[in-house]
Amino acid sequence: MLVDDHAIVRNGIRMLLDQVEDFEIIDEAADGEEALEKLKNHQPDVIMMDISLPGMSGIQTTQVVSRLYKNVRTLMLSMHNNEDYILRAVEAGAYGYILKDSSSDEMIKAVRTVMGGEKYFSSPVANIILNGYMSQLKKADKNSRLRRSKLSKKEKEILQFLVDGMSSREIAEKLQLSVRTVDNHRANMMRRLQVKNAAELVKMAVEEKLI
Repeated sequence: MLVDDHAIVRNGIRMLLDQVEDFEIIDEAADGEEALEKLKNHQPDVIMMDISLPGMSGIQTTQVVSRLYKNVRTLMLSMHNNEDYILRAVEAGAYGYILKDSSSDEMIKAVRTVMGGEKYFSSPVANIILNGYMSQLKKADKNSRLRRSKLSKKEKEILQFLVDGMSSREIAEKLQLSVRTVDNHRANMMRRLQVKNAAELVKMAVEEKLI
């Protein structure tokens, strides 16, 4: 299915894809609402979706398609080589993202790849996704280091025992402390790390490697 608010663009893509023997354009839509209405009657393997549509955007439409039609894969087709658009499209469930100035060979390759259940992103788009992912990793690592710095040596020791499944009494005996002291350390860690209970504290310790 082709979804684009410009008929001339849809006609151009149709002319290209009609030349491919195993491709069939089963429907077209000029906006997201029309696409969702037509999906009620039949579902294509792939939707080529413009990102800039009147009313419901291509990203919003993709979110709905991803939620309601698990076997329909969306390939975003856009003029926007923009990190925000690209990352939002991926988060919405798009299987691919190519630019409108892509070659005909790349467009056919993208459709075939997505139709086979794999992801496809043109080179400039893939680089943007990778850079965005690396930035998120750096931010997460920075946050983890910041949280680790908030814990004293004794608190990290107690936290390790909590991760090991030990109770406050067992930890107190191990470290020759009172149970109240252990509980106070645990409460202080929960407050500084902004978690609600011991289970969340342990989960954060494991996931963010605080110990």
